[in-house]
Amino acid sequence: MEVLSVASEVYPLIKTGGLADVAGALPGALASHGVTMRTLVPGYPSVMAKLSGGRVVKELDDLFGVPAKLIAARVEGLDVIVIEAPALYDRPGNPYVSPDGWDWPDNWKRFAALGWVAAELALGMVYGYHPQVIHCHDWQAGLAPAYLKFGPPNTVKTVMTIHNMAFKGFFNAEVFGQLRLPPAAFGVGGVEYYGGVSFLKAGMECADYVTTVSPNYADEIRTPQFGMGLEGLLNGRADTVSGVLNGIDTDAWDPTIDKALVQNFSANTINLRQTNKQALVEKFGLDGADGPLFCVISRLTDQKGMDLLLQVIPGLVDLGGRLAVLGSGEAYLEDGFRHQAMLHPGKVSMASGYNEALSHLMQGGCDAILIPSRFEPCGLTQLYGLRYGCVPVVSRIGGLADTVIDANPAALAAEVATGIVFDPNSAQALYEAIRKTVRLYNDDKVWKKIQRRGMKSDVSWETSAARYADLYAKISGLDSNDNPDN
Repeated sequence: MEVLSVASEVYPLIKTGGLADVAGALPGALASHGVTMRTLVPGYPSVMAKLSGGRVVKELDDLFGVPAKLIAARVEGLDVIVIEAPALYDRPGNPYVSPDGWDWPDNWKRFAALGWVAAELALGMVYGYHPQVIHCHDWQAGLAPAYLKFGPPNTVKTVMTIHNMAFKGFFNAEVFGQLRLPPAAFGVGGVEYYGGVSFLKAGMECADYVTTVSPNYADEIRTPQFGMGLEGLLNGRADTVSGVLNGIDTDAWDPTIDKALVQNFSANTINLRQTNKQALVEKFGLDGADGPLFCVISRLTDQKGMDLLLQVIPGLVDLGGRLAVLGSGEAYLEDGFRHQAMLHPGKVSMASGYNEALSHLMQGGCDAILIPSRFEPCGLTQLYGLRYGCVPVVSRIGGLADTVIDANPAALAAEVATGIVFDPNSAQALYEAIRKTVRLYNDDKVWKKIQRRGMKSDVSWETSAARYADLYAKISGLDSNDNPDN
């Protein structure tokens, strides 16, 4: 089966968050299930810099007013089709925002182009290439199902995956006339959303099937609290909505061979993690106390609960903990963590921005990772933490609740606990979770059992890839006997 994945970022070509990791890992995971997946991605500077040996498969004179080329290539183990359109994508920094931090004003055009090209590829734009399914990721790819629904008759099926309902790709109604869609598309059954245009809503409305990245989040977004105004749409098509839990690339995230670690280790040699911990203590300028080393590897936003964490840092330090932070985001939160580092020298330290290698070392050396999110569709950092023996301390929400088993008395007795899960989502509950973590850490035998159990958890894509392969076969009308996995 041929599937075209449509994503605004894909690791290792371009990454700003977990979407890239998912888009990068899924093609390889699907290969053993009889699915060939190519990824359509915009030609940002970092993507174009990695292209070598590609071939131009289509030239476009007018891609929303600019010339463009489609380049097919094999890069970093991925089969990709890159949209080379310098007027749209050759811009510095983040794919979505300008260097001054504001959204690019023509983002509607940049990602309408992504969806339009995806639909045209499915309709035979490139001779010999006819994917049966288009798998669209988040709002940036959301118009592809609309172009197919409101275009010429076709048999192509579409899957829309929601990675985060908070980002709806909303634009003023004035852009509709330039989207190359018929007037009928500007309605409840199309792209219209509260008088404007929402790319995410378009994908959710027009796709044959909607998935999100964890079963719990699939339930949450059908409620007013988490549905962001789209819960009615989801409840109206509940039989074609489900949650498929994200996995991680267990080759890229393998503590036994990870070159970003100072010392490799396994569940059976977990004491070797101490070498990585010492390296982190030195790198972050922390003291050599015996207490637990907590970490944060995150966007610094309210969604991630970082304001709650700021409130409890003094308590964390008083309990004997230390904190290493890697991330960037809202200015007041960045300033807050820097201020806490100044108030607690040797106990709290912060590295701004994102550093892939450092994030690996932190997972391989810190004792616990703090993830106090207010909502979290799936989350990947807790999965990396499990894989690397960095015990997750998470709020009971979304995919965090699906993937971490709380170290309550029953779970400890049954020897199934893999982390610490807290609720409600408040500073007090977070503090109590940290206090519980310190208590467990001080019992070395219990702590190492929790670490080892997490490291043996199945955080791979294997199960979820099989679910996606079955979904593609189901919506395409393939007989189950045609699916090699059955």
